This record gives sequence, structure tokens and C-alpha cells, in this order.
Amino acid sequence: MPLLIPPPGSCDCHMHVYGEGYPILPTWTAVVPVATPAEYLQVQRELGLQRIVVVQPNAYGFDNRCTLDAIATFGAQARGVANLPPDVTDAELQRLHAAGVRGVRLHMIGNSLYTWDDVKVVAARAASMHWHVQVQLDGRRLPEVAALLRALPAPVVIDHNGKFLEPVAVDDPAFVTLLRLMDTGHFYVKMSAVYETSKTGAPRYEDVSVLARALARNNPDRCLWASNWPHPGIVKPPTNAAMLDLLLDWVPDEAARHKVLVDNPARLYDF
Repeated sequence: MPLLIPPPGSCDCHMHVYGEGYPILPTWTAVVPVATPAEYLQVQRELGLQRIVVVQPNAYGFDNRCTLDAIATFGAQARGVANLPPDVTDAELQRLHAAGVRGVRLHMIGNSLYTWDDVKVVAARAASMHWHVQVQLDGRRLPEVAALLRALPAPVVIDHNGKFLEPVAVDDPAFVTLLRLMDTGHFYVKMSAVYETSKTGAPRYEDVSVLARALARNNPDRCLWASNWPHPGIVKPPTNAAMLDLLLDWVPDEAARHKVLVDNPARLYDF
């Protein structure tokens, strides 16, 4: 059990559901876990959370059925972030909105489904629905793409503390770029998945935690928290309670934690 007792209405802003029977991209080579809504509900009860954002796994490409089925199972407490092709139809956008989708995932690391030109097109479609775009990239690239991201018509969520594949110092130009993007009021950052990039490791993940603390000090109105359950690709995943308890270090002020866990997700995901 976590030491942190979340306030009512707290949200896990990034988790995945995987299920048997949903087709995987033929080009996908990584092991796909089984992670069901029933299993996640146990995690939710353990952590004391009420709201959920289901993020489409890349293994399923543009086939969002697993995510949509999970949202339907979770009910009104859930929202979704989908993978969408640039030529998605208006009718499909309306269908997804009715099903609880409020954002588009743009994974710009490795074998991406998108080009940066696609990002502009997809962001315009998301903006037409009053959705956001969720961008995952190596944060060290932020200075070169900051102007493009700043010009997007939809709110932008940056994954995993900026996802600096090599953790940087708080005064590094790339991290300073992230802070300045947050200051525009157009960007959010997910405080999550520190284990994916940390070189110092558990339990404090200090090389990434120092960045998370700086994000929260700079603008707690633009920070979100997420478990990244079931921690795909991690051989020995951390406990979910340990991931939540990092907020006691990252955001020691209770009022600021309320923003991160309740207020900011409610505003962004339309709860």
C-alpha cells in the first residue's frame, strides 16, 4: 500500500490495457503482455484512485478496439488516448469522442507511426474535437522541434518527464526548453515512467527525480501523474505504490499535489 493517500477524484493519466484476441501489428517484435481491466481495477483500489486514462498501446497501431473496450468496461471514470491516422474521418472522430477518447497519441521514438508533418495534421484534427495531442520523444530533441510544437493548435502533453533518453541537468538547454513550453499554458507534462530513462535507478531515480521536482516547482498547474501500468517492456517493474509515493518527494506541497492528481486531469480529460 502507498504511503500517499490521494485526494478524491485522483487520476492515473497513463496506463495501458492489453488483451488476447486483438491483432498486433505484423512489424511489432516486442513481447506483448496480458493486462486486463480487472487486473488494473485491483491496482486502482490499492492506490486509492478514482479516474483512469487508457492510452492506446503502440502494438495495436491504429486499431483502438482494445482501448475502447477497456474504457467501456471502466465506465464514466475513464477516458482514452487513441492512435489515429492523419486521414481519420469526421465520423470516426465523433464515434471515438462518444466512446470517451479525448486525445491522440504521437509516439515519435523509434519506429513511429507518424512523421513530423503528420503531427501537424493530426493536431489540427484533435483541435477540431477540443482534444489534446500526447507526444513522446527524446527530450533532448525539444530545442529543434519546440517551434513546431508551440504552433500546434491543440494542447500538447509531453510524456514521462520529457523522456530524456540520457537524463540531463536542470540547466540543460533541452530541459529549460521544456520549462519554457510549460510556461506558455499550452503544454502539460506527465510525471511518470522514471525507470525508463533513469541511470541511477530505484528507489529514488534521482537523476530523473530532480527533473520531476523542477517541473512541479516551475508550474504545478501543468503537471500530471501516471503509473504507466503494466510497465511494458520492463523485466522487473517497480511496485505501483512506489511510483505513486514518488509524488511525496516530487510535489511535497499538498495543494500542488491536488492540482497534479485531480484538477489538471479533470481540466485536460474532460472529467
